[in-house]
Amino acid sequence: MTLALESSAAFLDAERQTAAVNWHIVTGEYPPECGGVGDYSRLVARGLAAAGDSVTVWAPFSMTPAPADAGVTVRVLPDRYGLRSMRALSRELDEAASPRILVQYVPHAFGWKGGNLPFCFWLWLRRERRPWVMFHEVAYPFDANEPFGRRALARTNRLMARLVSRAAHRAFVSIPAWRPDVEALATAGTSIEWLPVPTTIPVVGDPAAAARVRSRYSAGRPLVGCFGTFGAHVGALLRDCLPLLAKQSDCSILLIGRRSEAMAGELSLRYPQLGDRVHATGLLSAEDVSVHIDACDVMLQPYPDGVSTRRTSAMAALAHERALVTTSGALTEAFWALDHAAILVPATDSEELAAGVVALLADPIRRKRLSSRALALYRSRFDVTHTVKALRRLS
Repeated sequence: MTLALESSAAFLDAERQTAAVNWHIVTGEYPPECGGVGDYSRLVARGLAAAGDSVTVWAPFSMTPAPADAGVTVRVLPDRYGLRSMRALSRELDEAASPRILVQYVPHAFGWKGGNLPFCFWLWLRRERRPWVMFHEVAYPFDANEPFGRRALARTNRLMARLVSRAAHRAFVSIPAWRPDVEALATAGTSIEWLPVPTTIPVVGDPAAAARVRSRYSAGRPLVGCFGTFGAHVGALLRDCLPLLAKQSDCSILLIGRRSEAMAGELSLRYPQLGDRVHATGLLSAEDVSVHIDACDVMLQPYPDGVSTRRTSAMAALAHERALVTTSGALTEAFWALDHAAILVPATDSEELAAGVVALLADPIRRKRLSSRALALYRSRFDVTHTVKALRRLS
């Protein structure tokens, strides 16, 4: 941890020697709202400000004030990117001195039930301002077998993404798999780069607090953690895997994050044999999430489309130096297998997923080796300093 802090401090000292940039970050989410894009936007804003840049964040109206961060000005819009917001943005950005506009794009974050075409058209009309766009997602996928409403949303999202792509002077993607989609929509010659997403959970590094959490939940057993929001698709994978894991290993299971209590309750009703083996934290602060991850021996993070660099829950496991068992799938980048920093199994194989966790619990030497590789991978590819350095270099 000390080495990471020293490295970060050295990086920021070097960055402050370069010319300052006037950033205007336009995002559909920002704390205190819950959401990965909002947490990411705050992390990037803080990193750019720490490097010596001027940072203004534009975010939708919220009843609770945004957190105060040194060097970051949060400007609250009058609505969720409706006409009043677009008028305010037009007026302020037109008056700003050489603004570098950075849009954190995911279609559903800008309101209008994921169909805010007017905002995308507004951005396209301002393409001469040379905005940059970070695509966290591109569009809801089209499936001819989906209900009409979902198919209409997919087509609307596609048009939105086309407008935003053609407005972008530079485009960034959270995973390489999005790049062909953006290339197909953007103006020929638009620069498109992969910008990996760092963890949005700061590493607290409090062994005493982690020991207290472990004592509360483990009951003297090994502790397996799973961090996320426990949506329908991930929930289905856990419903298949966790009973097998509990049968094959004498471990306790800790579900961390929003909707974890509902997930634990459902598991207990469906599988009474899990009994006191499955625990849930509910929604926690980022600092408390860090402590709970540190309390775990192994992190189990299944994803139906495979682990990828947009999965901030997987990034949190890596940054906390936890041994990780996860799934491979259509969106999984090649380096996950090449770097041997996690156990990868097919998303469809629940038995293999459980077996991967059991094998690590039984082999502390392998577990330690895997956790060291996880941290090394995170520092070499995903730490927020890489994001800040790339953005400032391109400016």
